[in-house]
Amino acid sequence: TNEEFVKQSTSNFDVLFSSLNQLLSVGKRCHEAARQRPNAGIPLSDNQLAAEVSQEHQQQNFPDEGPVSINDLSMNDPFVHLWPRIFPSVIQVLDISFTIWSPQVQGNILRDSIQRFIYAISDDEAYLAKNQSSLSGGGVFGEGGTAGSVVTGWDRRDCNLAPKWSGWFNELRHTCMQLLGLISGQRALFSPEIAGMYPRFVSVVANPDHLKAMEHRHMSQYIKQFMEYILLCCPSTLYQSHVAPIATQFFEHMEYRLKCTWAPVLAAGTSSDATKPLKNMDCNAAAEIALRGGEEWYTSFYSRGGAFVGDLDAVVGEAVVEKARVELSRSYADMLQTALALKGDWHLVLANLAREEQAQKKNDYTVLEKKPSSKMKPSSGPLNANGSKRSKFYKAIEARKIRRIDKLCHFLLLENETIAGYLVLSVAECLGYPDAYTCRRCIAISHRFLENVAWVERYTQLIGQQMFTNSVRMIIAEQKWLVGIEWDLINLIRDVYCRLVLGQYLQHGGQGSSNQQARDATGTRYEQTKAVDKPLQGGGILCIPSDLPRQVLASLPGLNPDMILQLENNLREKRSAKEQKEYLRDLLHTAAKHLQESEGTNQQAGVLGRANDSESLLSIRDKKDIVPSLPEKLVTHSMVIKQNQNTEEPSVSEYGALLFG
Repeated sequence: TNEEFVKQSTSNFDVLFSSLNQLLSVGKRCHEAARQRPNAGIPLSDNQLAAEVSQEHQQQNFPDEGPVSINDLSMNDPFVHLWPRIFPSVIQVLDISFTIWSPQVQGNILRDSIQRFIYAISDDEAYLAKNQSSLSGGGVFGEGGTAGSVVTGWDRRDCNLAPKWSGWFNELRHTCMQLLGLISGQRALFSPEIAGMYPRFVSVVANPDHLKAMEHRHMSQYIKQFMEYILLCCPSTLYQSHVAPIATQFFEHMEYRLKCTWAPVLAAGTSSDATKPLKNMDCNAAAEIALRGGEEWYTSFYSRGGAFVGDLDAVVGEAVVEKARVELSRSYADMLQTALALKGDWHLVLANLAREEQAQKKNDYTVLEKKPSSKMKPSSGPLNANGSKRSKFYKAIEARKIRRIDKLCHFLLLENETIAGYLVLSVAECLGYPDAYTCRRCIAISHRFLENVAWVERYTQLIGQQMFTNSVRMIIAEQKWLVGIEWDLINLIRDVYCRLVLGQYLQHGGQGSSNQQARDATGTRYEQTKAVDKPLQGGGILCIPSDLPRQVLASLPGLNPDMILQLENNLREKRSAKEQKEYLRDLLHTAAKHLQESEGTNQQAGVLGRANDSESLLSIRDKKDIVPSLPEKLVTHSMVIKQNQNTEEPSVSEYGALLFG
């Protein structure tokens, strides 16, 4: 609290932070200006892009899909010339900030009654967790605010460093993370001039010790501000050299972190002592565990999201942990959706392709110049599927994105077993974590996995056992948090069963009727689909049927082999999505009722508790009709018109006689 020391420390931080923040601000403006150019920042001349438009983009090699020098990149974005000078400093700042959170350093600092507040959340983060909204209304310093609640009696406006530290570290870390996203987006990270620094960069951002030491709030920022950008912006020819060293460590770590995070919630059904945040009074005990390190420290660290809330009250402290846990899972799911073209710019490209196919079928290309669901006159040029205007060289730009969509899926799922294994396993496990937002998005991601790799035998165990088991287990448990997304989960079960057992494939996203493949001459294999190498057109199937999904269903209470054989016969005879999902629901309803009877009164409470009959989708069959059926067939005006379209139109009195007897 020494006034002179506080002023000097504040001034030192301002110098460091202001320089990085100003660089970030200028870099973002330059990058945004480059993206607004007709070439969207592609380092080629207009003549080169114009020449590409007349060619088949999917069959050509793009000269810019590889290392591009900073001189070439600067033709659109002059900021990139600064990266060789500032990048080493950014790496060093990140390395130091990551190291401060290592268990050994935490163990020493947590013992100090003042220095420990380095790890505390800020008053702003406490306010956001308390209100689950923005800093509106009274705000942190207004009525009901949280100023002075983390460090009792002190806030960041006072002459005291303790309440300032948390905000400083947040600002510094977030700025550096955004700079990593910026250098990835500007593609300077993949240039020859940065190649000599790349090993040092990987040793910091993909260091297993650094990844483990991050709190959930830090990891969420890492995912949103860096991992998403490097996956989307890396040229497809550099995935093995630039993405693999980072993604291998990242996906392995995320599977472990998410499992440790949700384990105490799944065990208790609600918040338990393990999920309570670290408070000021508990720091000495936590310091001892941190110094020992290992599994004991990380298990407890992830259970509470790494949150240290100082002197914050218990209710708001638990809200902080809950917010960190949910945001981590959602950030991970959102990143995967973006990387797999299920949302964001890449998804818009696929929507544009679908729109063009519809226009081609109708032989009406004016629809490409209309906004969606609009009957207005066409605009002066082509529009995106969301109604925004396409750029001058949109064909060349979208061709590159289509190439990356295909190549990134192939790289993540078929080129590196470590990445693929932990990626698919983590998503399969996310299906069982009690957060509807995460589960719904992981269902869509799982469909994309099936389209890409259901035909690959080494995935059969992961998909047919892990993913299928989790999906079935969640449905028959009828947990409250799952209400509203049961049909989505049943459709995923349908997609897995059709592709792995029945020799049927669906349209992308698990949509539409299933398409049955014929058996070969031996009768033991199915013929592979023509779209096996085209995941966006349906993908492939497992040619040799697997018994794993059958075994999962046979192990459910109340089911026997005859019921499963009958299900398969029904799914082969009726291939519409509605009918197949109904058959699966009926079978799973039987298992759910037997499971409920076996549980008796020993059922979990809270969000993991069983939904009642009025909420559960599986119990709809048991409900009685509230509105009785009409005693006779209803004849409407349109039905009469259709019936008499080739005869003289009935009079008004005849309509009345037909409708009301």
